[in-house]
Amino acid sequence: MNGAQALIQTLVNGDVDVCFMNPGTSEMHFVAALDDVPEMRSILCLFEGVATAAADGYARMTGKPAATLLHLGPGLGNGFAMLHNARRSFTPIINVVGDHASWHLKYDAPLTSDIVSIADPVSKWIKSSESSDAIGPDTAEAIQKALEHPNGISTLILPGDTAWNDSHDGPVTAIPKPAAPTFQADLVENVINILTSGEPTAIVLAGKALMEDVALTANRLATGTGAQLFAGRPTGRWQRGEGRPNIRRIPYPIPQAVQVLEPFKHIILVDAHPPIGFFGYPNLPSELWQPGTQVHRLTEHGEDSAGALAAICESLNVPHNSGPLAELNRPDPATGQLDIPKVWQSIAAFMPDNCVMSNESLTSGYGSEKFMAVAPRHDVISGTGGAIGGGLPYAVGAAVACPDRKIINPQADGSAMYSIQALWTMARENLDVVSIIWNNRAYRILEGELEKVGASADTPKARAMLDLDKPELNFAQMAEGMGVEGTRVGSMDEFNKVLEAAIKKDGPHLIEVLV
Repeated sequence: MNGAQALIQTLVNGDVDVCFMNPGTSEMHFVAALDDVPEMRSILCLFEGVATAAADGYARMTGKPAATLLHLGPGLGNGFAMLHNARRSFTPIINVVGDHASWHLKYDAPLTSDIVSIADPVSKWIKSSESSDAIGPDTAEAIQKALEHPNGISTLILPGDTAWNDSHDGPVTAIPKPAAPTFQADLVENVINILTSGEPTAIVLAGKALMEDVALTANRLATGTGAQLFAGRPTGRWQRGEGRPNIRRIPYPIPQAVQVLEPFKHIILVDAHPPIGFFGYPNLPSELWQPGTQVHRLTEHGEDSAGALAAICESLNVPHNSGPLAELNRPDPATGQLDIPKVWQSIAAFMPDNCVMSNESLTSGYGSEKFMAVAPRHDVISGTGGAIGGGLPYAVGAAVACPDRKIINPQADGSAMYSIQALWTMARENLDVVSIIWNNRAYRILEGELEKVGASADTPKARAMLDLDKPELNFAQMAEGMGVEGTRVGSMDEFNKVLEAAIKKDGPHLIEVLV
């Protein structure tokens, strides 16, 4: 058994049995070893950013890591933006990054780079295996570190000779599970004092606190104490729809967010970051709360949010009813002239129960809230670090993770072009994804940002940098070219017909909506 075989078998022994990859020369022994470990599912991606985002989407939906296989420092660099988002989601991922054979590094070959420095900003743990015998224990440690609370990204660097030399010790067979998460009793006592003070209090949920079981307990607490629940930005995975708490999301625009949070004297964070603006703008605050408002942390990512909230409920004798829940209000499909809110209405009309929404709609998502809040039960995954281009590959990862669930991908046109290669992987793996591309032929979100930051919006060169119509992008044709059935629609009747058919059948489909 060589080092590559020991690595893959150790991954499988640690329940890491999916690898999204874009390999090169230094990773060929890993590729050759895949047939020796049939339990490992290998999925080829045509760009490293697709591989890293797909691994993120997979892990968010399963709670366990996927692996990636990347080619040296440049391959890791190509996947960096989506690893930035994964780090912000506290997503467990095992990056395996090939490197030159140890004795070849001194020659500074063209692809030689400082892999550790590239990996460091997004990695919780980094190690380069020094020998084939070390690769099993190193891989086991990578899995353990990724799953320790809070979860994160492990980067294992695999020199070529470490992969091909014999591993006398072979794979690690038993990998200890991480300790169960806990919460801090003093922070629980502090929140109890706040909630009994009578002062207006907001509870902001993010991370695992937006999963149904935790959100129900938070809803019970808010109902029993008069606090108000909010979903923070950004959110890695959010379980929404019928029978779940209807939690208001803090708005993205700073003036609206400040107005929403203005009444509160206390803000309690549950797995959430303090509410701040995404960017700094002239004459607008970074902190979205009022001077004098106190921000308190109950739990951080990786701590036991469910246990902490339940302890508060029991201490305050909060009734066990969970409070008001979303009631299903499935609309009829929209008719008439096509516009964005009508498209969301029809999505809500046709979406199946328990689907997964990989949502990167950006400005086209502003009309969605009134429909999605009372839609059938569904999960939402989205970009958490602000790096765009994740929507299509998140859908790839979610479809691999949840083959029995329909994946719907409302997707902006500009961000779709960052990782359009994900369509090819959808076709190759026959993944059950319906992508809905909003083609407004512009970086529409940046048109608003140009004005917000106080820059001139009237100069022709500036405008040209935000337009996507010269030449016009044709996503239906691109999809067909990569093996995905693609349809371009310009009316609600067309959209309804195509969406209903795409949801009823298996496999990938792309609907390009001209808005």
